[in-house]
Amino acid sequence: MTKRAMLALAALLAPAVPTVAAPVSVAAVQGTSRLQGPFELRSRVYPGIVRRYWVYVPAGYDPARPPNLLLFQDGQRAINPDGSLRIPAVLDDLIGRGAIPPTLGVFVTPGHRAAHYPAGLGLDNPDHRVAEYDALSDDYARLTLTELLPAVARRWRFAADPRRRAIGGTSSGAIAAWTVAWRHPDVFGNVISFIGSYTSIGLRLGADGRPLAYGGDVYPGLIRKSPIRPLRVFLQDGRNDLDNAHGNWFLANQQMLKALQWANAQADATGRGGPRYDVDHVWTEGGHSDADGGAALPDVLRWLWRVQPAGR
Repeated sequence: MTKRAMLALAALLAPAVPTVAAPVSVAAVQGTSRLQGPFELRSRVYPGIVRRYWVYVPAGYDPARPPNLLLFQDGQRAINPDGSLRIPAVLDDLIGRGAIPPTLGVFVTPGHRAAHYPAGLGLDNPDHRVAEYDALSDDYARLTLTELLPAVARRWRFAADPRRRAIGGTSSGAIAAWTVAWRHPDVFGNVISFIGSYTSIGLRLGADGRPLAYGGDVYPGLIRKSPIRPLRVFLQDGRNDLDNAHGNWFLANQQMLKALQWANAQADATGRGGPRYDVDHVWTEGGHSDADGGAALPDVLRWLWRVQPAGR
């Protein structure tokens, strides 16, 4: 029996994870799934910035049985039916086959400096993406936790247990997802990171050359020197990813994996109690593209919730 087959068997035998729901009143959705939106969200955390988000409501959605939550960055690409990710279609297939539990999907764009989100922006990046996604501050997490999720919860229930919540993204969207979960593992217990930009994009230097703000390349050091968070993390990158002034993407992702593994090994060696990182990865031959992550996504979602029965 393969390792993945053994994991699938273990999932069927595992006990159910407790469900906690956000208060909301909405009727059950029968029949087919629905992609709702786009909705606009104006930010108090980032004044003068607006973003869009969409909500995937799974078929058979029942507010009495709140589903898992998947929050994905760069939502305009994540829902693109002609793109590499096509996450609503992936969820339809996996949920329909009972391969993963019912899951509410939230797909959010980065912010844009405008009164309203530009109708003609299409799949292009909004102009506030770097300031949000590549910063190591808690600002984007505060927007996510205090503005976006409450807006969604006013209409749809979803699980509050962090083990039943995943946050993910690609490129700078991946490091944004990691930052939210790293700072708030009590809210998100699972991270999907495809071609993550754990590089110096967010580094800002003063006139004297001293750092005013650091970039994601410091994360491996932070992981090694900080308490272990109760996080399940999947990393994907390609050997032909970017190599530029910000850093080498493939090397940066390997450093992330090594740091997570070292933190676990050090905790084991010293007999330290507490959580361990549950980490897996796939290295491909691809470049800076969503393609390989999109191909891996069904397996990644099954892996994230492998110990949760699909019917819960």
